[in-house]
Amino acid sequence: MLFDSSVRRELWRSFVGTLIVLLTVVMTMVLTRILSDAAGGVFAPSDVSLMLGYTLIGQLPMLLSLSVFVAVVSVLSRYWRDSEMVIWQVSGTPQMRFVRPLWQMAWPVLIAVAMLTLVARPWAQTQTQLLKDRYEKRSDIARVQPGQFQSSADGSRVFFIDSHSDGEKTGKNVLMVITREDQEAVITAKEGFVETVAGQRYLLLNHGERTQTDLSSGEKVVSRFDSARVLIGEVDRGADPQLEVRATPTLDLLTSTQAEQRAELVWRVGLVWATFNMMLIGLGLAAGNTRRSSNWNLVLALLVFVVYFNLLTLMQSWVAQGKLSALGSLLGVHGGVTMLALLRVWLRDGGLSMLTRRRA
Repeated sequence: MLFDSSVRRELWRSFVGTLIVLLTVVMTMVLTRILSDAAGGVFAPSDVSLMLGYTLIGQLPMLLSLSVFVAVVSVLSRYWRDSEMVIWQVSGTPQMRFVRPLWQMAWPVLIAVAMLTLVARPWAQTQTQLLKDRYEKRSDIARVQPGQFQSSADGSRVFFIDSHSDGEKTGKNVLMVITREDQEAVITAKEGFVETVAGQRYLLLNHGERTQTDLSSGEKVVSRFDSARVLIGEVDRGADPQLEVRATPTLDLLTSTQAEQRAELVWRVGLVWATFNMMLIGLGLAAGNTRRSSNWNLVLALLVFVVYFNLLTLMQSWVAQGKLSALGSLLGVHGGVTMLALLRVWLRDGGLSMLTRRRA
């Protein structure tokens, strides 16, 4: 009991510290990318906090798995360096005995990874896609931010609005640049209103000027108007967007026969299994030497983590291409890693020498 509680306590302490550091680093990187996307018009700037939350939900399973792995390797390596592992072994505690306290510490994390991967991550992907689609389907005027140039959905128009009167339907000091084939029109107006007529959105401009340029000949035609109407697109019919594979609920993946969706299911289940495997791999890779202060085992452990999780993506690609079956990839790769990790611990406990002595 003392053995289990002491190992669990140190593992939890290391796990929480590692997770906090990883979350801080990832949150900074993700926030930078999200702010860049918001400035580029991928989604509304007001949705930055939501996008940050949804993105972190998608990243959390990987961070939890890495935190468990680092905690196991760092804590057990310290046991080796401080000769605590030797003391436990001399007292009759083999390294395989560490599987029990490791599992007692890791099972809540495994449940969290499973819930995040199988339920929360697809939901977060769906919400992210809906936010982007909703912003993309807004009217061109509604998408324009005061003081910023903004392209229309099809890229044929560029808008600039000095200020909004109500923030959605009207704008003042409107500038539009319309490019179609070899014609370019620059339109300026004091005021613009959006109205819908027969399923089409029009921009009504008051008190403005239009400069039409023939790009092939360079000829320009300047005209002034008191009012004008410009077509800016069709009204959104409210059709549901086609969900990406990553946003598909896990229950739908279970009943699907499509190779791409089966591959996504393999990735999700594989991530949960890989978290358990990383605990066992960390037990086998943990090592230390009191005469050397090098952390070569940590470098090796990080390399193993990178290779293993890149293998997850490779397996997903192979299943999607029909090169591997879903069940075969899970049992062959993750089952094989589980057996190899247990074999590594068994060999370090002197299992081969004990087997040889029994035969002798």
